[in-house]
Amino acid sequence: MLAKRIIPCLDVKDGRVVKGRKFKDLTDVDDPVKLAVFYNNEGADEIVFYDITASFEKRNIFLNVVEKIAESINIPFTVGGGIKTIEDFRMALLKGADKVSINSAAVRNPKIIKSASEKFGRQCVVLSMDVKKIENGSYKVFIDGGRVETNLYALEWAKLGESLGAGEIVLNSIDCDGIKNGYDCEITSLISENVNIPVVASGGAGNMEHFEKVFKYGKADAALSASIFHYGDVKINDLKEYLSCKGVNIRRV
Repeated sequence: MLAKRIIPCLDVKDGRVVKGRKFKDLTDVDDPVKLAVFYNNEGADEIVFYDITASFEKRNIFLNVVEKIAESINIPFTVGGGIKTIEDFRMALLKGADKVSINSAAVRNPKIIKSASEKFGRQCVVLSMDVKKIENGSYKVFIDGGRVETNLYALEWAKLGESLGAGEIVLNSIDCDGIKNGYDCEITSLISENVNIPVVASGGAGNMEHFEKVFKYGKADAALSASIFHYGDVKINDLKEYLSCKGVNIRRV
């Protein structure tokens, strides 16, 4: 069994790491390069960098920040936000990203997943999905930083993304984001059970038990979190020790 991964997330706006609730009410946290180095040294398995307003503002990602982070860490590094074209993929990889995450542009043009996978390899292509539970109990996909509802259902989009060549899915729960009441294990397990690529749970971590639950009951391959790491509520070393004691296969520092 592959070891579960712990992944701090750097949500970046105007060159600074920020954090909010349900994709709103953003507050300043810290410098992204400084935080990336800190998490690299703390034993994070990977780091994710999201330029969270690039798609909505219709601009390119902050490649200068991407390059500085890549030069400063030695763990896998995923970059996303404002990725719209194969050239955007290429530039992010050239600046040091190991994987590139695509979200809104993939919904508008699913063929970009296939093109990127064929050109750079499936292992480089991450499909990021922002999902929200609607009135009938199903989950819909949202784009443009969670602002726009699409006609896609989460499970069908995850399956299609895999078939087109995505090598990993990052599943962001808008309902749980920043609330710290736990990951949405319902949708995480549904998608994990129906695709054959890794699923990264995102949104809702508030304590160590939430990670244990999303690994055991949500069947996630990795868990991404931001605020509990940014504000020191949970230390990565302590979390890994806890998970190991609970029988979760985890990479130890």
